[in-house]
Amino acid sequence: MIDVIIPTYNGAHLLPACLDALRAQSRGDAVVTVVDDGSRDGSLALLAERYPEVRVLARPHNQGLATAVNAGIAATSAPYVVLLNNDTEADPHWLDQLVGTLDRRPQYAFAASKLLLFDRRDYIHSAGDYYQVSGEPGSRGVWDRDLGQYDVVSEVFGPCAGAAAYRRSALEDLAEGGMVFDEDLVMYCEDVDLNMRARRAGLRTIFVPTAVVYHKLSATGGGTLASYYCGRNFALVWAKNMPGPMARRHWPALLRSQLRFAMQSLRHLREPAARARLRGQISALRSLPRFLAKRQPPTSARSTDLLAEAIVRWSPVDGQTLK
Repeated sequence: MIDVIIPTYNGAHLLPACLDALRAQSRGDAVVTVVDDGSRDGSLALLAERYPEVRVLARPHNQGLATAVNAGIAATSAPYVVLLNNDTEADPHWLDQLVGTLDRRPQYAFAASKLLLFDRRDYIHSAGDYYQVSGEPGSRGVWDRDLGQYDVVSEVFGPCAGAAAYRRSALEDLAEGGMVFDEDLVMYCEDVDLNMRARRAGLRTIFVPTAVVYHKLSATGGGTLASYYCGRNFALVWAKNMPGPMARRHWPALLRSQLRFAMQSLRHLREPAARARLRGQISALRSLPRFLAKRQPPTSARSTDLLAEAIVRWSPVDGQTLK
């Protein structure tokens, strides 16, 4: 059995394409749960009228993506958890390919989809995610034309949670205080945080190029919201998860990255997104003590080595853009 969890907030205009594609899946053992995070746009009425087969978890107030997804995970029980953004359209064979790969490869805990742009379906949004010692996460192949360059089943650093499969047992092992995703991150990079924790625990991710999902980029978030939380969370995820030996070695890379973002924002200060990123960086400084308190000591020297090896192995070599 599979639990497909879709967080949504005021997404009534997006849900039909997403849910119609799930109805058309070739694999039929999935239960779809939509976690409505306090929508006021008629989403609940739409779901009741047009998608009675969908389980709805209605939350009274909007508390952010990480909290909504945690609620969905806690309310479900299938061995596989699949997360899907509401601004997507999955290929009919997506679930079969994605979860089927985990079925056949027990050495992997997570599976990453191939995300393509919704309106330019021969362009890549993510072929699996990577992470850099500077604290900058990214997506393989982002903005590249899909010419088959990522059409090999292969290991990657981690999946983009916009379309990913997880073994529930792995998520339970990684939970912090009963929460899979760090709710203090709110949104953006909550999946990066999980991927780093998984890597330190020795858990691996497989990229499945035949598990295709089309993404309406930034239809739900994006804009100043993305700029603020990326400005805030890049540094906080690094501070929380980078093991001591790596932090002492690579803190100059983090500092250079943060200063570069700040200078770029200052040069474009008249733009709302630039101001939002600066506000996010300032917020990160205020939140830093709380995230440093979340740091977990490595269970062994090997856990540090596992993360270091994964970062080096999948760091980009061609200047790929941030996710």
